[in-house]
Amino acid sequence: MSTFENLGLQEPICRALHAIGYENPTPIQAQTIPQILSSGSDLKAFAQTGTGKTAAFSLPILEHLDTSNKSVQAIILSPTRELAIQIGKNIQEFSKYMPKINVLTVYGGSNIEQQIKELRRGVHIVVGTPGRTLDLLKRKSLNLSNTRFVVLDEADEMLNMGFKEDLDAIVRYTPKSKQSLLFSATFPKEVEEIAKNYLNNPIEISAGQKNTGTANVSHEFYRVTEKTRYLVLKRIVDLNPEVYGIIFCRTRKDTQQIADKLIQDGYSADALHGDLSQSQRDAVMAKFRGRNIQLLVATDVAARGLDVDNLTHVINHKLPDQIENYTHRSGRTGRAGRSGQSIILANRNEVTKLKSIERILKQPIKESQIPSGEEICENQLMHLLKKVKDNSVDTSKVNDFLPQIYNQLKDFDREELIKRFVALEFNTLLHYYENAQDLNEMIINDKGSRKKSSSMNMTRFFINLGRKDRLRPSKLMGLINEQGIGNGVEIGEIDIFDSFSFFEIDKNFSDLIQSSFQKNKPVFNNRKAVIEITKKDPSSEGKRGKKRRDRKDNKPTGFGRKRRRK
Repeated sequence: MSTFENLGLQEPICRALHAIGYENPTPIQAQTIPQILSSGSDLKAFAQTGTGKTAAFSLPILEHLDTSNKSVQAIILSPTRELAIQIGKNIQEFSKYMPKINVLTVYGGSNIEQQIKELRRGVHIVVGTPGRTLDLLKRKSLNLSNTRFVVLDEADEMLNMGFKEDLDAIVRYTPKSKQSLLFSATFPKEVEEIAKNYLNNPIEISAGQKNTGTANVSHEFYRVTEKTRYLVLKRIVDLNPEVYGIIFCRTRKDTQQIADKLIQDGYSADALHGDLSQSQRDAVMAKFRGRNIQLLVATDVAARGLDVDNLTHVINHKLPDQIENYTHRSGRTGRAGRSGQSIILANRNEVTKLKSIERILKQPIKESQIPSGEEICENQLMHLLKKVKDNSVDTSKVNDFLPQIYNQLKDFDREELIKRFVALEFNTLLHYYENAQDLNEMIINDKGSRKKSSSMNMTRFFINLGRKDRLRPSKLMGLINEQGIGNGVEIGEIDIFDSFSFFEIDKNFSDLIQSSFQKNKPVFNNRKAVIEITKKDPSSEGKRGKKRRDRKDNKPTGFGRKRRRK
C-alpha cells in the first residue's frame, strides 16, 4: 500500500499528516502528488467532493516552496469564502512543522487592510476568492509576478458563479512560466474550454470516472407537485428518525423559507446561504458539525467547501441548475466506506431530467412511493424501541424515586403501561398523521397545472439574446439587475436558446422592468437588448424559435443552461 513517505514528501510534511490522522494517500493524492513533484507540466484533475484534493495539490506545492524568498509563490483560487477558509486551514495544518512558511486566506467580507499588512510582511501561499484576489491585484497590494503555481479549485463552480472574467484578469497578472493546476468535481463543456484556455498541454488525472456517482450512494426520487413538495419533504424526514443531512435548494429565498418552516414544525434545522454574514455562517456550521442540528438547508454555492463526515442523506428539494452538479451534491454522503442516500423531489418537468442524471451517474434512480402516515409512525416506534433495547441506560440516579414511582403506577398492568408511555411519546406524531391524505394519489390526480403555483406570481418575458450572443443565466441575471429595479426581485425560470431567451420575474415588477429596458436601452455584446411580455406556450415557442433562428442578426457562440437566481 502506498504511503506519503514513498510519494516523495519530506519528513516535516509526513509528520504533520500523521499527527492529523492521514495514514495513506487517497487515489487522487497517490496520482497527483508524484506528478506535480516530478514534473512542471500543467495538470487537469477530476476529483469528487471528499476525495482529498486539497492535499493533492497543496502538499507538492509545500515541497517546492523556497522559504528564503518571501514573495507569493502559489495562488490558489476557490469559488467561496467557506472553501477558501477550509483550504487555508488545511495548508496550515500540513505545514505545522514548517514554521517559515506563511499562508494567507483572502476573501470578501473580511478586513482588506489587515490582508494588505500580511502581504507586506511576506506570504508564500495565497488562498483566495476571485473577487478579493482581483481587488488586491488592482490595488497593487498583491504581486503574482514570481508565482510558480496557479491552482483553480472547484473550477466548475467558479464558472457557474460567473467568475470567468475575474479568472481571465487574474491569470494575466501571473508569469508564463508558472505551473497551472485545475481541479474540478464535474467536467461540463465550459470547464473543458477553460482548460484549453488556461492550461498548456496538460496531464489529465482522474480519480474515478468524470461526472459519475459514488458507488456507496443509493439514488431515489419522489414525485411531487409544488403544493405537496414541502409535505413530502416532511414525510421523508419523519420516515428517517436518525437523518443527518443536507437539504439542497436552488435559491436563497427557498433555503430560508424551508428552514423556517422546518424549525416552526419542530425539526432540528437551520439555513446556510449567501445572505448570512460570515459569523452567522460559522455559527450554523459549528452547530451542524457538532450535530446540534440534524438538517442543514443550503444552496449549492453556500455548501461548497463544507467538509462534514457521516452524512446519512442528501435531499434535493429541487434539482440543481446544471445536472452535472447533482453528483457534487450526492457525493457529500456515502463517504469513507459508509452508505448514503440521495433523494430527489421531482415535479413533472424535473422528472424528465432524471434520465440525463442516470446517464451521468451510470446508476438507476429508483422511484419510491411517498410513505403513508402509518408507515412513518411504525418506523418511528420501531426506532424508539430499538434505542430502548440497545442502549445501556444509567438507572442509578432514579433508584431513590422508585418506591414512589411503583406506588403511582401500581394500578396499571404491563400492557397498559407500555401503551401509555408509547402514546405519550408519539401523541403529536400520531395525531398529525391520524387522517393524513394519500399524497401519492393526490399527485396522480393532480390535473396538471404545470408550475401553477409559481407561475401565478411570475410574468414571463421574451428577450432577443441567446447562446449566439454568449448569454448565460448568470449574465442574464446581471443584465436584469443592472437596470436598477432592486435587489429583492425574484427571478424564476430562465430558458436560453440559440437566438433568443425567456425569463420569469416577479409580476409586481413587470411594468418597472419594461420601462427600465426602454429607458436604459441596455446593450449586451454590441446588441441592443429588447424585451417583451410573452406567455409560456411550448408549441408557439417552438414556432417562434424557428423564425428567430432564421434571422441574420442573431449569431450565437456560448453556452447556456437553465438556471434560477441563487
